[in-house]
Parts: sequence; structure tokens; C-alpha cells
Amino acid sequence: EVSTEDPETAFCTLANRDELNPEEGSIHHCLYQFTRNETLTETNKLLCDVCTQRHCGPKNNIKSEKKYVYTNAKKQMLISLAPPILTLHLKRFQHAGFNLRKVNRHIKFPEVIDLAPFCTAKCKNVAEGNTKVLYSLYGVVEHSGTMRSGHYTAYVKTRAMNNHLSDLVLRGQSQALETEPVKGQWFHISDTHVQAVSVSKVLSSQAYLLFYERLL
Repeated sequence: EVSTEDPETAFCTLANRDELNPEEGSIHHCLYQFTRNETLTETNKLLCDVCTQRHCGPKNNIKSEKKYVYTNAKKQMLISLAPPILTLHLKRFQHAGFNLRKVNRHIKFPEVIDLAPFCTAKCKNVAEGNTKVLYSLYGVVEHSGTMRSGHYTAYVKTRAMNNHLSDLVLRGQSQALETEPVKGQWFHISDTHVQAVSVSKVLSSQAYLLFYERLL
């Protein structure tokens, strides 16, 4: 879907990205890099239908003449619809020649994360005037081992039913959401073994998948 946006607001976010200064090796830095503004030039230029039509005339002449016009452009991936449940999948491998190598580096992630700096200014399900889109962590998947073999374990928080979240899932909106982490007890699950753990233990894990639920 191609839409025409006001150039002045097309790359605007709900919260100021310039004030972030995210720490390298954190989930904030990963999101910042993933949603950064990119300039497409040279071999990455964008095929411009409008420019091509101006150059070649009517559409029926474009294919025959094949004089496509490419132009410099800006590209940015932002969130246009804040999901009730946010799932973040970390890339845990890198190329080493012709082989793949697992990345064991710890990536810092918070108990509560604000997605506003990564959301478009016209995010569809954020109330007008809101400059925060908060999520609370409730699940983590961790992998131990190598690219060839290993073991998956999970950290899960048991918590009370979130009625506001249910409204968001079922009707796409909620009148009032919490701004603090959802209270509950964390457990580490490995096959049939389940053990209560502290939140500090969870936040020190080498996350592979992160699960957050919408607060605000």
C-alpha cells in the first residue's frame, strides 16, 4: 500500500528520538537501529512511478519504452499500530565465513519499555496527546547451547487478569491502562522443572524472545 504523507510529518514519531541516546547492547539500541532513517541512493534508488510517467508520458508507453526513472529517497520503518502483545525476536546468529555462529552476548532489556520513540506520530490506536506507549514484560525465552544443538527454557510471570488488555485485544481500544509493571511472581521453566526466581534473574538472562503486554 502506497500512501502520500506530508513530508514534514512523514518521519515524525510520538516521542523525540533524538533524546534517547540508547546504550549499545540494549534492546532500546536494537529498536533505534531497526527504525532509523535511511537514505536510498545510487544502486538503492527508488523506482518512481510519478517521475517515470512525467518522463515517458501515459502508462501504456512505459513498458514499451522501458525508460524507468529512479530517484533518491528516504526510508524509515516505524510502528503504525501498537499491538496488545509485543513480541521481540532477537537475531542470535552471525555469519562467520560460510558458517553461522551463535551470538551469546547479553542484550539488556527493561521490565517496562516505551515504544513511543519507535511509533509513527499518527499511530492508529494511541489516544491523541499521548506521548508514551508502555509495555510490561511477562515472558522470556532463552536458548543455551550452539547453533547445532541446545536447550530452550522460559521465564514466565504469573499475574492477575488484565481487564484493560482484554478490552484492547477484543475491541482494539481501552479507556484506561496502568503505567506500572504488572505485579506477579516470576518462574523459570525448564521441561518439567519449575522454580520461582527474582526479576533480577530474569533481566540478566540471554533473551532470544521477549514478550510484553500493553500498559499504556
